Amino acid sequence: MNSIRTLVVAGGLVTVGLLASALAGAGRQGERARMVPPPAQDERAGAATSETAVFAAGCFWGVQGVFQHVKGVTRAVSGYAGGDKRTAKYEAVGTGRTGHAESVQITYDPRVISYGRLLQIYFSVAHDPTQLNRQGPDVGPQYRSAIFPGTEGQAGVAKAYVEQLTQARVFSSPIVTKIEAGAAFYDAEPYHQDFLTRHPDHPYIVVNDLPKVKDLQQLFPDVYRAQPVLVGSQR
Repeated sequence: MNSIRTLVVAGGLVTVGLLASALAGAGRQGERARMVPPPAQDERAGAATSETAVFAAGCFWGVQGVFQHVKGVTRAVSGYAGGDKRTAKYEAVGTGRTGHAESVQITYDPRVISYGRLLQIYFSVAHDPTQLNRQGPDVGPQYRSAIFPGTEGQAGVAKAYVEQLTQARVFSSPIVTKIEAGAAFYDAEPYHQDFLTRHPDHPYIVVNDLPKVKDLQQLFPDVYRAQPVLVGSQR
C-alpha cells in the first residue's frame, strides 16, 4: 500500500498542509489529460438497456468519481479485479501480491453511451495509460492500467482501440494498458464507495482526483453531468 495514501485513509498526525505538499511532490509526472480520438471500432447498441464495463486506472476513488459524472452511467462501484475472491480486501490488495488491481465496475445504458465512448473517457481523463504499475503517487501492480472486458465484443473494441491510439502516436510514451479478459470483479469496502463526493476537501482528492472531474467537464461537455450517480443512494 502506498504510504502517502495510507496516511490519507488513516488520518494520523500529518497536517493537511504537509500532506498536500507531499502529494503534490509525488503527483502525476506523465501525460496530461487530453481529448484522444474516438475509437474507429465500437459496439453497436442492441436491445439491452444495461451493460457493464470494468476499468483499472490507479486509485479507484478518482476513477469512480469521473464515471459517476458521465451521462448514461447508472452505477459506478469501486472494487478489485484480477485476483482471487479470498484476497479481494483492501489491506491484502495493497501489498501488490494478490494479482488484483483497484478497479471500477461501470453499469451503463448502451443506448445513451457506448463502450467505446467510455474507453475514450478512460484514456483521455481517467488516468495516464503510459505509466507502468503506478498512477501519480501510488505505486505497485495494484495501480496498473488495465481493462477487464466482460465479452468478446468488449475485448475486440479495447484491443483495436489500444492499437489505434498506438499507431496514431497519441501519447509521447508507449501505452502500457493491459487487457485482461475473464477476471471477476469484487466490490470494495463501503468506506471506499463515493469517496470523492463524500470527501471533496481531502488533500488526496483535491490534488489527484478533482482535476480529473474538471477535465471531464471541459473535454466532454456533451456527456458530463453535474450530479453524480452515487452508490450510497442506491442502497
